[in-house]
Amino acid sequence: MSIILGIDPGSRTTGYGLVASEGRRLVYVDSGCIRTEGAAMPQRLGIIFAAVESIIAQHGPRWAAVEQVFMARNPDSALKLGQARGAAIAALVHHDLEVSEYTARQIKLAVVGSGAAAKSQVQTMVMHLLQLPRAPQADAADALAAAICHIHHDATLSRQTRQQAAENEVPPR
Repeated sequence: MSIILGIDPGSRTTGYGLVASEGRRLVYVDSGCIRTEGAAMPQRLGIIFAAVESIIAQHGPRWAAVEQVFMARNPDSALKLGQARGAAIAALVHHDLEVSEYTARQIKLAVVGSGAAAKSQVQTMVMHLLQLPRAPQADAADALAAAICHIHHDATLSRQTRQQAAENEVPPR
């Protein structure tokens, strides 16, 4: 069973979600939000780093999927988001996790089937795919969606690799 840690970075709220892959089956492990409200920016980054390290120590994921930063209207917000993302990635790399990055559009497309899906649609599909009794909080759902996106992406790459190997085999005479 492989566990993937999804991260939806934010300077005030960073979502995390852990999903296990058992063959074609997705299994919910844990999710939640790292809240840093009220702290100064350097302390927020420290909180994110420490919390991600704690999650890794508790669950032992092998891979991580992190949502990429998009350029917001407010450059200051984009910089803060980038710093929060950097703190999370630093913790992941510190624990030797393989980190994959996906755009919000790629994540939504993998989970909902539309890159322009609304947050509520992502929550609903995550709830359905993981057979949860209720929808997770929005930031946690986005993190779970990132993990699911990675699982789907990895499965597609594995199929393509197997197909290429089969095509390159020399037929017996």
